[in-house]
Amino acid sequence: MYSYPELKLFINGEWRGAAEDMAVVNPATEEELGRLPKAGISDLQEALAAAEQGLRLWSRTPPRARADIILRAAALMRERQEEIAQSITAEHGKPLPQARLEVIRGVEFFEWDAGEAMRVYGRVIPAAPGSHISVHHHPIGVVAAFSPWNFPMSQPARKIAGALASGCSIILKAAEETPAGAIHIVRAFEDAGLPAGVLNLVFGTPSEISSYLIPQPSVRLVALTGSTAVGRQLTALAAQSDTRVLMELGGHAPVIVCEDTDVERAAISGAVRKMRNAGQVCTSPTRFFIHQDIFEQFAEVFTRRAAATVVGNGVEPGVEMGPLANDRRVPVLSALVADAVAKGAELRCGGAAMGERGYFFAPTVLANVPDNARIMQEEPFGPIAILNPVRDLDEAIARANAVPYGLAGYGFTNRADYMARLVDEVEVGNLSINTLEASLPETPFGGVKASGYGREGGTEGLESYLTIKNVWHSAEIR
Repeated sequence: MYSYPELKLFINGEWRGAAEDMAVVNPATEEELGRLPKAGISDLQEALAAAEQGLRLWSRTPPRARADIILRAAALMRERQEEIAQSITAEHGKPLPQARLEVIRGVEFFEWDAGEAMRVYGRVIPAAPGSHISVHHHPIGVVAAFSPWNFPMSQPARKIAGALASGCSIILKAAEETPAGAIHIVRAFEDAGLPAGVLNLVFGTPSEISSYLIPQPSVRLVALTGSTAVGRQLTALAAQSDTRVLMELGGHAPVIVCEDTDVERAAISGAVRKMRNAGQVCTSPTRFFIHQDIFEQFAEVFTRRAAATVVGNGVEPGVEMGPLANDRRVPVLSALVADAVAKGAELRCGGAAMGERGYFFAPTVLANVPDNARIMQEEPFGPIAILNPVRDLDEAIARANAVPYGLAGYGFTNRADYMARLVDEVEVGNLSINTLEASLPETPFGGVKASGYGREGGTEGLESYLTIKNVWHSAEIR
């Protein structure tokens, strides 16, 4: 029988509690799942000392041996898929089938980066006789990583996989609202034989943890998935100690729907994907710019499918969308809808909280939303879609780029010339055409503009965790 895991910190290979704790709540029922310990300064000091010691050992561990441990941990997570998924649904609220898929996605990050650990190639540069010039890569050092609540397992997996594959040690502060995903990852690595101190897990007050860890001389990389506002704060803090940052920040993804597409299939695909994870995805398709000739047909099909989304407790069969992950999101979404409607937007469906218990918000479609509405510039991070008509591709691209964000973007078209323009002109780090899937473990993921710096995944995914050293060896003293 499933039971939610005991919530602990993990420091220097040991699970521990703390003097203070906080409640972790099921967002579908508002019932307390457990008490999460909050790390104090002494805990952080011990975690840093452990990570420094772990780095000395792990950075000298052969890549093959590192990969073997990562793959053993990944295999354990595959075996424990159902237990991990149950924990994710309990603490986050997403439907159980989506939680199961998240576990596999997280495992695939580990499997990919384990392979990349053995492909951190240097190179030899042609030189004059008597000289040998080569380029080498080394682990950057201790990593301070911060992961969000929207994907409790796969987001911590990205950070841990990159750090461990590169030979770094890591202190992870996972989300306090959804701690179990990271705890399951750490359990798997503990059982796989990862040396003590290489992976440390803490929870607590985010500002206290970041303000302590980031200025430490041995912390050489700050890796965050989070909002643009938090990313800017941590980047500014890291700049004071010349610490490198890897930032995967907010988005406000545009979807350009051209007149030549299959309207019904594109609309249904958009409505289904928009409501995945209750819209709490940084790459969630949100701002739909639809050619005016197909706008009403697209809006009718999209709205009908969105309104038909089965909303409920994620453990119940057939549920397509669970609650919002925390109570803070409900008033934020309500305010964005009210502002848009007050400024002339049409509310086609939804727009309000649902039920008497839990943090549920109805699937919402807003049409003909004016540019001065807050939601046109602010990422809703919830189950709200914006449908606006455009005259042509020029207008669609201009409006797609009219926000400070550039994480993911999408297009629906079968025309080669339209595809070429989307590739060349849409300002995003990830562009998908005729699919709303934004990334895979083998592809680089990250943003441009206010959506961040650096990439996770793909052959580029370990670059942030490595330093580059050029070596020039001369046979004679010159």
